[in-house]
Amino acid sequence: MNTSKIRKRSDGHSIETNSEWLKSVLLSIHDGVLVIDKEGIVKLINPEYTRITGVTAEQIIGKPLKEVRANAQLIEVLKDRRERVGIYRKEGEVEYVVDMAPIFVDNEIVGAVSICKGLTEVHKLVQQLKRDRDHLQKQIGSIHQAKYTFDQIIGADGGLFNVIQIAKKIAKSDLPILISGESGTGKELFAQSIHNESQRAKGPFIPVNCATIPASLIESELFGYEEGSFTNSKKGGKIGLFEMANGGTIFLDEIGELSYELQAKFLRVLEEQTIRKIGGTRVENIDVRVIAATNRDLNQLIDKGMFREDLFYRLNVLRLMIPPLRERRADIPKIIDHILFNRSNDKHVNYTINQETLNLLQSLKWSGNVRELKNTIEFAVCLSDTSDIKEKHLPEFIRNNRNETNINSNATLKEITERAEYEQLTSVLAEYDNSLEEKKEISQKLGISIATLYNKLKKYGIDF
Repeated sequence: MNTSKIRKRSDGHSIETNSEWLKSVLLSIHDGVLVIDKEGIVKLINPEYTRITGVTAEQIIGKPLKEVRANAQLIEVLKDRRERVGIYRKEGEVEYVVDMAPIFVDNEIVGAVSICKGLTEVHKLVQQLKRDRDHLQKQIGSIHQAKYTFDQIIGADGGLFNVIQIAKKIAKSDLPILISGESGTGKELFAQSIHNESQRAKGPFIPVNCATIPASLIESELFGYEEGSFTNSKKGGKIGLFEMANGGTIFLDEIGELSYELQAKFLRVLEEQTIRKIGGTRVENIDVRVIAATNRDLNQLIDKGMFREDLFYRLNVLRLMIPPLRERRADIPKIIDHILFNRSNDKHVNYTINQETLNLLQSLKWSGNVRELKNTIEFAVCLSDTSDIKEKHLPEFIRNNRNETNINSNATLKEITERAEYEQLTSVLAEYDNSLEEKKEISQKLGISIATLYNKLKKYGIDF
């Protein structure tokens, strides 16, 4: 080579040297590569292109692409300057998939490149992705396991006996279930038990409290989103809770809090068992059993135009109604024994409760249901210096209010106020989980500061 004629770049390297280096890179790629110039003349192919298509360098390099590959679409890329992705091609018995793109230098098109992969390799990649997806699904399933069963429900042989018998039967079906009951009655406990009794027991159980997720986020949380769907979206997008629940159960607590617009999308998911991520165009099939729960009267919400009637009937295929604690007072001693048993194990002390105190606890209204009862017993354990829980260890407002329907006529205004405050506090707490963010939401709902909320929890001995 006459080195005096070698052209130099501004960085001191020859264009020919860089060209040879680039060719070496392309020849090393394990995908088929074909490059044409702006006239459509083939300038380069690599060995992998020959392996996939059967076309050799001698047959094609230096020739117009159209002469050798009459159906080639790469020429169209030169004309419209648009990329093409995932194009299926078949030449004779050879099948492959091609990505194509124009080549620009200083905003001028100078050629185009085609990257192809044999269908066998594509099939292998698809199978690997499927295996990875199945593995991920199993991992999700092992993380999101339901822990409660019907055997762990206190009252299974008493006030909840009939409810549990119905729940065990409907667990065998794949139809949607609607669980209704006051806050604190154990709706999620029933949902988990139904899941563990069903054929989906080995799949994931995904609980979602519709009241605690901001309205602006709940759609993306439920259905996921594609990368770039909105500002600050995660790179690679995000998997939704419905997709995480695939092969298992999704539990939608406080279903009445879903926006009317989102209810329509949820109805479509129920009817078609498909989802589409925000910003996505691809519809994905899912296999999810839906259990919804509410402490509100959905019929009243329908009358007010706040809940879709068609969604209600789609959910209300199998109905389970959990009675409040005041309607199954015989279960109260069993629940107390269970709480004290757990505390005894924790503190290595055999806690007991005398009959007089037990009678008082059975006479109360328990607006916050089991959660309120649990908080009361926890308070008493903390105040007791011995293993024997007595009436004097209970919160003051409970000691002064013995009638289940009417406040003691001798009660002071302070006692009446404290009782009402306690009942409202425990009722709201039953709707939320124990986290800082949710405590902030609780304080906003109650119209108090977060500091005041902490003081109230301490005052009433509520462990939350």
